[in-house]
Amino acid sequence: MKYPVHIEKTPINEFVLKIIDLPGCETTGLSVDECLQNLEKIAESHLTILCEYGEKIPSAKTIDYHMNTLNTGIWAILDIDIVPYLGKSQKINVTLPELLIKQIDDRVSKSSEHKTRSGFIASVCLKELAKG
Repeated sequence: MKYPVHIEKTPINEFVLKIIDLPGCETTGLSVDECLQNLEKIAESHLTILCEYGEKIPSAKTIDYHMNTLNTGIWAILDIDIVPYLGKSQKINVTLPELLIKQIDDRVSKSSEHKTRSGFIASVCLKELAKG
């Protein structure tokens, strides 16, 4: 999931980065790159805790949405694979047309984002569910 990251520079030349959609996921540092690396670790820890408590993973809103309330600073995107935080995998039977399965397999074989058919189907489902 692509989470918007709000970036502000402080008067003492530090940077403050926050993932607005994941409350508490915030870091400060001397460089944006350093902060982004730290923020990714913080977000993964936060998502792990949510998973352990069976809480829902918050959906990412758009930068445009957040700019309505935060019109200062700049924005970045942090792409976090949330599939590992959705709980234990379960095997299910799904019936799909042969041509659709072939198209999915072709896409997966050419994609660095999706490693398996199941991963592809899960990511498409997550995107659709995020729409509300």
